[in-house]
Amino acid sequence: MAAVHFLIIIIIIILIPFALSASETESLLRLKQSFTNADTSLSSWIPNVSPCGNWIGVVCFKNIITGLHLSDLGLSGKIDIDALMQIPGLRTISFVNNSFSGPMPEFNKLGAIKAIYLTDNQFSGPIPLEFFSQLGSLKKVWFSNNKFSGNIPDSLNELDFLKELHLENNEFSGKIPSLKQQLTSFSVSNNKLEGMIPENLVSYGANSFTGNEKLCGKPLDRACEYYTLPTEGEGRVYLTGFGIKVILILVFGVIAALVFLSLKNKNQPKHDFSIISRSNSSIHGDQVVQVHVPSSKNSKFSENKSKKGSSHGEHKSESKRASSTRGGSMGDLVMVNDEKGVFGLGDLMKAAAEVLGNGGLGSAYKAAMANGLSVVVKRMREMNKIGRDVFDAEMRQFGRIKHPNILTPLAYHYRREEKLFVTEYMPKGSLLYVLHGDRGTCHADLNWPTRLKIVKGIARGCGFLYTEFSNYELPHGNLKSSNIMLSDDYEPLLSEYAFYPLINPSAVQSMFAYKTSDYTEYQKVSQKTDVYCLGIIILEIITGKFPSQYHSNGKGGIDVVQWVFNAISERREEELIDPELKNDTNSLNKMLQLLQIGAACIESNPEQRITMKEAIRRIEEMQV
Repeated sequence: MAAVHFLIIIIIIILIPFALSASETESLLRLKQSFTNADTSLSSWIPNVSPCGNWIGVVCFKNIITGLHLSDLGLSGKIDIDALMQIPGLRTISFVNNSFSGPMPEFNKLGAIKAIYLTDNQFSGPIPLEFFSQLGSLKKVWFSNNKFSGNIPDSLNELDFLKELHLENNEFSGKIPSLKQQLTSFSVSNNKLEGMIPENLVSYGANSFTGNEKLCGKPLDRACEYYTLPTEGEGRVYLTGFGIKVILILVFGVIAALVFLSLKNKNQPKHDFSIISRSNSSIHGDQVVQVHVPSSKNSKFSENKSKKGSSHGEHKSESKRASSTRGGSMGDLVMVNDEKGVFGLGDLMKAAAEVLGNGGLGSAYKAAMANGLSVVVKRMREMNKIGRDVFDAEMRQFGRIKHPNILTPLAYHYRREEKLFVTEYMPKGSLLYVLHGDRGTCHADLNWPTRLKIVKGIARGCGFLYTEFSNYELPHGNLKSSNIMLSDDYEPLLSEYAFYPLINPSAVQSMFAYKTSDYTEYQKVSQKTDVYCLGIIILEIITGKFPSQYHSNGKGGIDVVQWVFNAISERREEELIDPELKNDTNSLNKMLQLLQIGAACIESNPEQRITMKEAIRRIEEMQV
């Protein structure tokens, strides 16, 4: 009898996944029925066929449905939220550029959702003020280009993990909530908002607020005529002219006192990064961020070990051993490459850091340590899909890399909720910055031999990655100009490579591979996707233009793919060459040759696209 019970249990365990899969399939079919115009656009959604890998717009990880990307499909009708609630693994939903209308659907019932994209629809009316209260995991909110009205809900402040908020091109009115989060992307432009812009939102720049005639204050060039302060009664006190001046004098007095006190205590030990904002590797505006480095019970132990390892050679191995055993779980740095010396978390905690920029995978800071070494610290919050031991093995494999075109990590810090990834600082910054952000000396050095050198170095780095990580679906996965650092002699070093197996399924779309046509058109990525990304970089280097492909919404920059293919088909290739290169007439044919290689890399159909090996071969054959 016991054997029979055991057999029944085994059969139930085996059948449960199939039952769940069938249930989710039925839920998606119910969702399809709630749409209009879905028979053609969602023709692949049919019964008795697994949604994962077969249904358009369905994103899966290990046969678990994690995302619905139903963009540009001409859909309308009602969105069946009850059906979506039956998909427990769902983390991302996108209905961008469809024809949905009416009030906001009850997406707030999906408590585990992390990203909602509703841009370019016809949704209208107010969003319930408590809409975001039950969406504690929400990170990305894109409601732009609709007809939403009423106040922006204050419940946005309850989203502790919010990183992207786009409400532009709607009909929102009232005042802007004073959002507490440090966002990487934000806009409320072109609405009917009014009043003074909250002080903590000023750093997002004027473009985030333009098109609201009644908004005033920095960063807009429209001074507020008065402040309105609510009193205990029903009326308001209006402070104008002289009153504002008095307040400003008092404020400056307080600031002066605080500065005096801070100078007086400047020798006190620091436990946070002290931020001096200066964007070195980003073309975006400066951003002041107070960076808190997680401490631990063993922080004193770690700091002492760091000091000993840095100042006494005989303690070097002891410091490394302490870091890798206790530090991996208790808060110290784990050194994976000591060619630049050994340091600990205490050294970083005492360093002054500069904001370098915010990318899709995290924020980057420069830290200049007391021993003279400057490093880049990247904070990664989307890398908790694997355990510490596996993560440590991956990091140590990275640390063993020795290649002139690969940026090898020096150390890492592990916590489940976030990781610190430490690499050497490159003074010239990224290729993106040198091409588009610095029109001074650095850009003047970008002649044809230098640009070809950069392309060849990128190709060699890719060749190494395709050997070292040949079994990876995406040996790089996030290949773009902002992830290519330049040494003093313009030798390129690839960064943020081979992260694909480490990143949470809900965050992989922040990688550039997921912004290419491979994913947007075919819902697949492969090693050929890296080839497409290489092609974008080649065209960016040859044309000197910022590619709109780097933006998921296609707004900003130029669509280099369409521009290049149109010019080639009309035999206008020479128009594509960066004007700053055209004086080198002797090398024009070489530039056009490289342009053709780039075009072969961006062939829309991956089956017709050249391989990475072939792209590298053609690039290596080129001569100055």
